[in-house]
Amino acid sequence: MRLLRNYKKPIKLEVLTSVFLILATICALFMYNSPLKSTYEYIFEEIYITKNFSLHMFINDFLMAIFFLVAGLEIKHEILHGNLSSFKKASFPVIASLGGVIVPAIIFIAFNKNTPFISGFCIPISTDIAFAVGVFLIFSKKLNPSLKIFLLSLAVVDDLMSILAIGIVYSIDINLKFLIIAFIVLITLIISNKVLNIKSIFYYLIAGLCMWYFVYLSGVHCTISGVLLAIAIPSDSNSGTSTLEKLQRILVPINSLIIIPLFAFANTGISFMYNIDISSANSLVYGIVLGLCIGKPLGIMLFSFIGCSLKVTEKPSNISWTAVFLVSLIAGIGFTMSIFVSEIAFIHNLTLVNIAKISILFSACLSIISSIIAILIVDLKLKLKMKNHSAIVNKYYIS
Repeated sequence: MRLLRNYKKPIKLEVLTSVFLILATICALFMYNSPLKSTYEYIFEEIYITKNFSLHMFINDFLMAIFFLVAGLEIKHEILHGNLSSFKKASFPVIASLGGVIVPAIIFIAFNKNTPFISGFCIPISTDIAFAVGVFLIFSKKLNPSLKIFLLSLAVVDDLMSILAIGIVYSIDINLKFLIIAFIVLITLIISNKVLNIKSIFYYLIAGLCMWYFVYLSGVHCTISGVLLAIAIPSDSNSGTSTLEKLQRILVPINSLIIIPLFAFANTGISFMYNIDISSANSLVYGIVLGLCIGKPLGIMLFSFIGCSLKVTEKPSNISWTAVFLVSLIAGIGFTMSIFVSEIAFIHNLTLVNIAKISILFSACLSIISSIIAILIVDLKLKLKMKNHSAIVNKYYIS
C-alpha cells in the first residue's frame, strides 16, 4: 500500500499492488455477471470461519484491521521520522488533505441532506493510494519526484482522517464493558513498550488480536483496533531496526499483495445483469461521483491556496501550482477505502451498496482518465514551450 523504505525496489511492490488490484476487480465483476455468480456468493456468504463469521466478514472485519495496522504504522513512521515530522514539512499536505476530505463531504451532504443516503457522506473522502501511485508511476519520468512525496504525505493524512471518520461515524450500539477491556489492553501494550521495554513482535500481535476481539464485541468498528495497535508498537531500537520497521517488513508485502487484492475481489461483485432503479438514488450517485472527481481536487487546491495566502502554510518551492493540481486530480481516485465505507454505511441495504460501488467504479475511471489527460496536456505545453525557446536539455520534469 505504501512506499516501503526498507525494500531495495519498493516501486515494484507498488506496481504489483496496482496490477493485482485491477485484476481482482475484473475477476470479481466477471464472476458476478456470469453463471459463476452463485459460486462467488457461496464462497463469501456461505463459507464460515467461525459461527456467525463468514469469509466476507473475515476479510472486511479482520483482514482489514491488518490493513489499518499497516496504515497506522505508516502514519506513525511519517509523524516520527518522515514527511509529517515537523510543522514545516507537514503543514502543506495536512491542510491540502483537510480540503480533500471536507469539500467532498460537503458536496455529498448538499446532494443527500434529508435523504436515506446521508450516512454515506464518508464514501467520497478517501484516496486509493494503490491506484493513485499506479497512475503516478506511469508518468514518473515526466513528473518531479518531489510530487510523489507530496502525494504519499497527502494520502497518509487522508488515511488518518478516514480512519477517524469510520471509528466515529460507523460505530453503533457501544458496549462500554468490552470497550473498557479493549482500552485496558491498549494501556497494557503502551506500558509494555514505554516502561517494560518489550520489543517482541509476537507479543504485540497476540495482544493486538485480543484487543481486536474486544473492540469487535464493543460495537466500535473493529478495524480501528489496527490503528490502536500501531500506536503501541515500539518505534525506537538500540540495534538499528525498530519493532515498527520489522513489522512493516513482514506486513507490507502481505497487505499489498494479498489483503488489498482479496478485499477488492470480495467486495467488487457488482451486478450489471439486472435493472437497478438508479433514478431513486440519483443524489447518492451525484454525491459520490462529484465528491470524488470534483470535490477532492477542488478541496485540495482551495485549502492549500487559502492556507498559503493566509501564511498558515507554505508551498514547497520546487512544486508549482500546476503540479499540485495534477496531484489533486490523482488524489480523486477513490476505490478501496470508498468501497469499504459503502459496505458499512449501507450494511442493511444491498441495493444501495451496489449503486454506491457502481458510482465508485465510474468515478475512479473518470478520475484516472482526467489525470492522464491533464498530465499529457501539461507535458505537451512544456515541450512546445521548450521548443519555441530552443532549449537544450537532457531531462525535464513537470514540477
